[in-house]
Amino acid sequence: MSPADPASRRLPGAIWALGFVSLLMDVSSEMIHSLLPVFMVATLGVSMVTVGLIEGAAEATALIVKVFSGALSDWWGRRKPLAVLGYGLGALSKPLFALATTTGWLVTARLMDRVGKGIRGAPRDALVADIAPPEQRGAAFGLRQSLDTVGAFLGPVLAIALMLLWANDFRAVFWVAVIPAVLCVVLLVVGVREPERAPGAVRTNPIRRENLRRLGVGYWWVVALGAIFTLARFSEAFLVLRLQQDGLALAWTPLVLIVMNVVFAAGAYPLGKLSDRVSHHRLLAAGLWVLIAADALLAWRGHGPVAWAGVALWGLHMAMTQGLLAAMVAHHAPADLRGTAFGMFNLVSGVAMLLASGIAGLLWDQLGPRATFAAGMSFGALALAGVLWRAATTPRAPKPDLPQG
Repeated sequence: MSPADPASRRLPGAIWALGFVSLLMDVSSEMIHSLLPVFMVATLGVSMVTVGLIEGAAEATALIVKVFSGALSDWWGRRKPLAVLGYGLGALSKPLFALATTTGWLVTARLMDRVGKGIRGAPRDALVADIAPPEQRGAAFGLRQSLDTVGAFLGPVLAIALMLLWANDFRAVFWVAVIPAVLCVVLLVVGVREPERAPGAVRTNPIRRENLRRLGVGYWWVVALGAIFTLARFSEAFLVLRLQQDGLALAWTPLVLIVMNVVFAAGAYPLGKLSDRVSHHRLLAAGLWVLIAADALLAWRGHGPVAWAGVALWGLHMAMTQGLLAAMVAHHAPADLRGTAFGMFNLVSGVAMLLASGIAGLLWDQLGPRATFAAGMSFGALALAGVLWRAATTPRAPKPDLPQG
């Protein structure tokens, strides 16, 4: 590729700043979340079904709230204030985890944290699409996702170190998590400048029927695929519990998310750049094959090299697909409806996440962990069939960095 190629240009500084904002919040969140499943089961004594429902409800809340914040950002023409509000709520929720002594406290903290994530998610993703040149959107989403995942790796590393240092004191670790959350909000406020709204832009209700119709068949296909994908990709809490209940020492349980996120972080940016140049369907199908393989390995073993290979493959499938799905949403959505498009995508995925985590917990309690991961394989195969069918029946499309006529 020549230096003059637009895809080879450096990404805007605001994209890097948004990536480091995500990194700091994920350091904070994953210090807590990598320990939270074990804290719920070992300290608060909740059942696996309750773990699944809490995790599913928390993630679904975040994803459902995104539809409203995304639509509001389109109507208002401003993304950054909503992102600041969302990250601020996430930071305010962190002390509640350290103070929690009952399931009710824990649910309150978890939902507050996820409401914050929901408020910031769609406006932030739309802001990335607004700032990045069209021919670099895959790389931009991949970079943000990669830095986000570096935080998801560093958080559990710190959690392990502090658990070993402080003799498994969960609450002390949760208090330390407050620091990067506050730094994240400060960086967003001072380090990101939002592009100006186009002069003369008219405010309309972005979720009116005629506006939703503008999103088109291609966009709604991505929404449907994302829902099936989410059913196959239930909460990572079940990866942690799979290895912990098969003998992994308590203080070392964050290592599960560390391994997953090292692979995720290493692959997200280069695979995001790759998605700017290759068929989206082909890359998505490859990611689903990797997810099916990960589920198969984790269904077979919960310890030893096989289980750790399954965890690593789970991270690889995330690197191959998460930034890609975001780029596909941005590609199919009109510029003035990007917030709404990301919000609607995540609304449907939120319902799927609630179902997926509830089903995973129920199967685990009734039939054991192998049934949970076998169900993930089945949903993954269904999503793969959909991708292959779509690829076979859709005419060859222009490259994603070119406008469709």
